[in-house]
Amino acid sequence: MRGSSPDSCPLSALQKRNRAITARRQHLKSVMLQIAATELEKEESRRESEKQNYLSEHCPPLHMPGSTAELQELCKQLHAKVDAAEEEKYDMEVKVQKSTKELEDMNQKLFDLRGKFKRPPLRRVRMSADAMLKALLGSKHKVCMDLRANLKQVKKEDTEKERDLRDVGDWRKNIEEKSGMEGRKKMFESES
Repeated sequence: MRGSSPDSCPLSALQKRNRAITARRQHLKSVMLQIAATELEKEESRRESEKQNYLSEHCPPLHMPGSTAELQELCKQLHAKVDAAEEEKYDMEVKVQKSTKELEDMNQKLFDLRGKFKRPPLRRVRMSADAMLKALLGSKHKVCMDLRANLKQVKKEDTEKERDLRDVGDWRKNIEEKSGMEGRKKMFESES
């Protein structure tokens, strides 16, 4: 025997050790499950006692009166309690809505500050500038967005070259007019 490594131990010693470890694990698991079960029972009994205490405080035992007047008085009292409970419920709902709205606003501000704003998918809308202004401003829209009407009118100054070009016109017409006998006659008449 060269060393005392676990490989050199006889096989039965390793098996015994593994069995002991497994048995210890099983024992620990069973103890933990027992403790958890007792804790669950204690929690359940505590909840039940809290429920009984709350009901005894807020809902006293109901005794049925014998006469109709007493019954009517009891009904009025019950209605008043129901109304008070409904008012409390409504107030709580309003508070919850207000706090959720504030949370949404704060989340939006947080996203804006961080710069991680998710842009919604946009769809193409064909709309004129007047229609957009009317949609944005509503009945206050009185500005006309006719962009061509707002352009400046610019008059061109007639220069001599432009006048000459207009007078000359198309060179093909001049050649056709001057061709033939009539064209030559006109040339001599215009020169003299």
